[in-house]
Amino acid sequence: MSERADTYDATAADPDGGLSARIDWFPYLLLLPAFFLVATIVAWPLVETFRLSFTDASMRGEEFIGFENYVEIFDDDFTEVIQRTFIWMFASVGLKVLLGIFGAVLLNAAIPGRVIFRILVMPPWIVPIAIGVFMWGWMYNGQFGMISGLGQNIGILDGPFEFLGYQTSAFIATIVTDVWIGTPLVAIYLLAAMQSIPTELYEAAWTDGAGRFYRFRRITLPLIAPSVATMALLSAIWTFNSFDIIWILTEGGPRGATTTMIIDTYKTAISRFRYGEGAARAVMILICLSLFAACYLGLLSRLQKRGKA
Repeated sequence: MSERADTYDATAADPDGGLSARIDWFPYLLLLPAFFLVATIVAWPLVETFRLSFTDASMRGEEFIGFENYVEIFDDDFTEVIQRTFIWMFASVGLKVLLGIFGAVLLNAAIPGRVIFRILVMPPWIVPIAIGVFMWGWMYNGQFGMISGLGQNIGILDGPFEFLGYQTSAFIATIVTDVWIGTPLVAIYLLAAMQSIPTELYEAAWTDGAGRFYRFRRITLPLIAPSVATMALLSAIWTFNSFDIIWILTEGGPRGATTTMIIDTYKTAISRFRYGEGAARAVMILICLSLFAACYLGLLSRLQKRGKA
């Protein structure tokens, strides 16, 4: 009876189908504000960046020069910057994922006061990045920093050591700082994934005599693998585009040891006012991230197919 009434109402309202046409267009009308917002904030700057990358835009004006900016990128030491960026990203993301898994296991353990530990693990991620990085910069100070002083007290260092003054130590210092900031989010995300695993699986394995490591290897890891892969990809994108940490600590120094692609792009476009070259470098960042994400997702889908087989 209700179906007939509904059919009758819709037909009677507009025999020519006008009502159905309005209903079909209504969702698109609701999406129009979001469409214009995305087009204004994302699409237009992206198109403008592509356009500028084919010009010699600077404070004096701009002129179309074709692919000259892209040729100059590979003529300079930008290939070394690309390599350094990927090394920095893989080292940082790898440590964040490993420490995140370890932290999630500890936070998921049935121990007294675990709620307090879950709260205490969040400050590195909650504290504004600038404040946290300034704190680490003070700790890396050779004369007054805690790390240098502790190393001297226990006999590791013979005297004050300026961690941000040497190429290798500065590079490692930026990785440590990024790992400290990003690990809490990875741990909390993986903790949520672990808590979604049915307890019956662990109980059945425990009944069969499986130990903790075996249960972790055969139950926990396979079931949180999609979450680990998702977080690793997101963390890789965030780390690849990370600007605040390196700029506050070293500004890309010493002698370019911590200059990543995003830092090099900023220096070229903003510090040197070479907007065309900076736009070309930004396009290279987009291409590198797109290729990395495509390869990563392709590999992940193959692994999932093998797991199902």
